Amino acid sequence: MTTVGRHIEIRGIVQGVGFRPWVYRLATEEQVAGRVRNDTTGVTIEAFGPEEAVDLFMRRLEDSAPPAAAVSGIRSWAIPVEAAVGFSIVSSAFGPEPRVSIPPDLATCSECVAEVFDPANRRYRYPFTNCTNCGPRFTIAREVPYDRAATTMAAFRMCPACQREYEDPSDRRFHAQPNACPACGPRLAVLTPRGDQVACDDPIAHVAGALAAGRIVAVKGLGGFHLACDATSPEAVGRLRLRKRRDEKPFAVMVAGLAEAAALATIGPEEWRLLTSVERPIVLAMRRRESGLAEEVAPRSPLVGVMLPYTPLHHLLLAETGRPLVMTSGNLSEEPLAYRNDEALERLGGMADLFLLHDREIDARADDSVARVIAGRPVVLRRARGYVPRPVAVKPRFEAPVLACGGLLKNTVCIGEGDAAWLGPHVGDLENLETYRSFEESIARMEKFLRVAPAVIAYDLHPDYLSSRYALARPEQVKVGVQHHHAHVVSAMAEHGLPGPVIGVAYDGTGYGTDKTAWGGEVLVARHDRFERVATLRPLPLAGGDAAIRHPWRLALALLEDAFDLRPPLDGLRLFSEVPPEEVAVVRQMLATRFCSPLAHGAGRYFDGIGSLVLSRPDSRYEGQVALEWNGAADPTGRSRYGYAVDWTSSPWEIDLRQMTREVVRDLRAGVCAKAISARFHQTLVAATATVVWAAARLHGSMPVVLTGGCFQNALLAERLAGALVSEFSVHLHRHVPPGDGGLALGQAVVAAAIARGST
Repeated sequence: MTTVGRHIEIRGIVQGVGFRPWVYRLATEEQVAGRVRNDTTGVTIEAFGPEEAVDLFMRRLEDSAPPAAAVSGIRSWAIPVEAAVGFSIVSSAFGPEPRVSIPPDLATCSECVAEVFDPANRRYRYPFTNCTNCGPRFTIAREVPYDRAATTMAAFRMCPACQREYEDPSDRRFHAQPNACPACGPRLAVLTPRGDQVACDDPIAHVAGALAAGRIVAVKGLGGFHLACDATSPEAVGRLRLRKRRDEKPFAVMVAGLAEAAALATIGPEEWRLLTSVERPIVLAMRRRESGLAEEVAPRSPLVGVMLPYTPLHHLLLAETGRPLVMTSGNLSEEPLAYRNDEALERLGGMADLFLLHDREIDARADDSVARVIAGRPVVLRRARGYVPRPVAVKPRFEAPVLACGGLLKNTVCIGEGDAAWLGPHVGDLENLETYRSFEESIARMEKFLRVAPAVIAYDLHPDYLSSRYALARPEQVKVGVQHHHAHVVSAMAEHGLPGPVIGVAYDGTGYGTDKTAWGGEVLVARHDRFERVATLRPLPLAGGDAAIRHPWRLALALLEDAFDLRPPLDGLRLFSEVPPEEVAVVRQMLATRFCSPLAHGAGRYFDGIGSLVLSRPDSRYEGQVALEWNGAADPTGRSRYGYAVDWTSSPWEIDLRQMTREVVRDLRAGVCAKAISARFHQTLVAATATVVWAAARLHGSMPVVLTGGCFQNALLAERLAGALVSEFSVHLHRHVPPGDGGLALGQAVVAAAIARGST
């Protein structure tokens, strides 16, 4: 029988998921000798044995993998035979090519949860229980390869019992890097806002009692701190809003299990799968009227963000309190998430009545991810804990490493290298120094993990974005400015592997155009390296610039002034009875003279303006509030629409919705309900958009259509437009990459690479 040797390299999410123990077991079962190790590119195996045994071992490697692993490629070649005895897991090695193969943080598996609640188990009520299939990963990693010594668990020396588990190939904790128990692992402590430790036998029981009494607790989780309170208590939630300075933006709610989630919201099969996935995102779902939640959790919102526990600490806390808990990010509004103990005490001391801390350090902050089911499938709206740092496979390959710096809002950075793009964790809005520092830290960490020195820097065209200023200050010579909506379209192309050209519908609030005006209602024919602006929405003047976005009654007034030739019928419209007449007069004068009233094409501005008019919402307390309420107001069965026009003589074509505005006013005065008006508004935008997409295809040829930009977080708009086009086009919505600005950097990276490739 011929003895052979094979060198095998496996790429993908293959570190920290029990991959090497699984390889060990396969090799032992097939009587293959050799070794397996982590390296900076993934996992490497040298296998020796009878040819048939090695071939079967190879087939089993290709056909299956541990549950949390994601194999992206396997390659192998013959090597000289060694007289190896047995199979072993050896120390990690560094290789010449950088690849992050650390998995995301994984929700606690059912076996570990069972141990935590088993009084006979040595890990009973231990809040840091994990195994090779679950637990912290990315947020505790300090370096690659992913080994215990390169994580924040290096500070904890395993006790003999844990060490035996770690070294036993048949054990579920074989080479589980965060392995620990009450005798040797991290521990909880309860502190006051002043930093004084509270004496208590059971920190979780103590905190659960405080929550039940209406107190606010800062809870240290996987990627940072939550601010927690009783979600059924209007007083507790109201206090949290006041302290956090968060007027009306919805809070996320954590519940113990699926039954509790279904009591709060409408949970279909896809929501069920999202809630129970290893990523454990916050899932947006339609709130039930009789949910029992305090109205202050999500004022005036039809949706509620629900999530299940994803650490043993959460499981224990939810079981102990026996009620849904608000679990919102531990920060003041617009600041980055607090993730270090001393930092949390300093920054959250004015918000929390108690602190539930532990002594396992977090190396990188990571917010909770957010997802929603749209058109029957999940869409990731905020890509953070649970998803980062999974790469996105891209074609063609990056010829040189690219750093894309993202936008201003919902910032996320991206590094492209080889055949993959790595989106970093959600950073947030770059509108203060703390968040900007978090942005810089995110870039530095990704560069360190990938061991990449970017050769090309991509950035948004807007000259005042802090991300763009950062990019332009970098020392690299090759810098590529990428138009905002081109980046959105190419982000969707990259996610779906579309080489182009495509017809891209990019609808959002705003983005800096090549003509230095604000775009946002765009239909593009796009390739990776270039685009043509085929159609846009008729622009609206923003009286006072950004003030019009914060006070959307100004947008409603602009719509009326435009639709009624500067003679808007304001009498009898409830919205304008809620705005001081002198303010209305000033804004009308600004619109008439175009003083401080830049034009904007954003689809989001139409949602804000018409929503403000019909719902009588003069002000917006957070970004997208009125648009969200306007979407939620729509009758999902409504199919009628208003009139619209398209100016085919302009370049680009211009969708004119003035007739719609006039008919909205007619319906409003006739007493037609908001549900019907909102449904007709959505259907009008769908019909107008479909009209220009069909016209673009007649002119440029049939091609795939991608729907992208923040407006396509609106399930009704996305589903209706996709439905209107699917009979003639292959229509693609975002799934794993956010449609909003959280996915912008991926498109920037691919565009910049294509432009740089063409210039060489």
